Amino acid sequence: MSNKISSNNPSKIHFMLKSTPPRVTFHQDMTEEERNIMLQHIAYWTDKQNQGIALVFGPVLNPAAPYGLAIIEVENEEQVPKIIEEDPAVIARLMTTEFYPMKAIIKL
Repeated sequence: MSNKISSNNPSKIHFMLKSTPPRVTFHQDMTEEERNIMLQHIAYWTDKQNQGIALVFGPVLNPAAPYGLAIIEVENEEQVPKIIEEDPAVIARLMTTEFYPMKAIIKL
């Protein structure tokens, strides 16, 4: 078996999204309002996963600087800012999100 730099759909491209919370302790001390926004955030990304856009997403519990991570598969880079802008945690200014192209390696 060989690894190829591609996905199951060669017309798709991949991006890594990194979301930064408002404080290092956020995952431990969210307010009730923040928790409700985060539940909406999780529902949003679960929907993106069900659509085949988010391949994986979730928190990275780095003790020094926790953050959220998503790997997405889209047709073009122009889709990425819209996906980020529609995230309830971004809308609420609870998180900031940056993105970078990624050469996903998927075993075919």
